[in-house]
Amino acid sequence: MVSAVVMRDDHGRVLVVRKRGTSMLMLPGGKPEPGESPADTALREFAEELGVGLDPQSLRLLGEFRAPAANEPGHTVVAHVFEHPHVEGVSANAEIDALEWVDPSARRPDFAPLNTEVVFPILLPVTRSHNARQ
Repeated sequence: MVSAVVMRDDHGRVLVVRKRGTSMLMLPGGKPEPGESPADTALREFAEELGVGLDPQSLRLLGEFRAPAANEPGHTVVAHVFEHPHVEGVSANAEIDALEWVDPSARRPDFAPLNTEVVFPILLPVTRSHNARQ
């Protein structure tokens, strides 16, 4: 179980991070502490990893999703994924080695399966997804 945050910039790019000792880019987030709600986990993890507090009232649940775990072969991640409006000042903190703003329509081998199989397709406009299938 994890909680993650989707944040998009003015160009529709999504913030992804790479944690120390890993090779995959994923949404900011992590595992809950005992008794912590999924939303509280998302808020805490974002602040720890990127140095910016988010507004709890602006956090919107996109859904609960399952996908192959990015850094644990043979395991499945169950993720509560939230969306939050863009905020300025994010920077790599704690266990974050790198951050990038990426186009969710891009195909890259270093994107976590949760992104490519579930979250990014949800973020793409219907017409864009439809045109990509033609």
